[in-house]
Amino acid sequence: MDARGLQNYKAQSLNTMTQSELLLLLLDELVKRLIRGDIALEQKDYAQFEASIQRCIDIVRYLDDTLDRRYELSRGLHRLYDFFCYDLNRIMLGRNKKELDKLRPMITDLRDTFRIAEKNASEGR
Repeated sequence: MDARGLQNYKAQSLNTMTQSELLLLLLDELVKRLIRGDIALEQKDYAQFEASIQRCIDIVRYLDDTLDRRYELSRGLHRLYDFFCYDLNRIMLGRNKKELDKLRPMITDLRDTFRIAEKNASEGR
């Protein structure tokens, strides 16, 4: 498969995903970037570390921007996302592995919660 075919395949698969599948994809990418940042920090590859954490911040900001603020749950998620951005910025500026190790389980738990909610919602349909 050539590069153009692969790009078309990726675009088509994204266009056919449900909103919950897209959300889980973003959260999986967020966790992956946190792990990548952790590994880069251990290897003292600060450029890769900063790029990974910056991508995490971008993902969290995107998630926050897409919230429908009419719902109480969205307001709670906004506060959580705001905390994540604040902490990610502190982690990036301080190159703080200890704080990264505290934040990663929180984000992983959020992803797992959304995954369970999606599973329960799909079973209820």
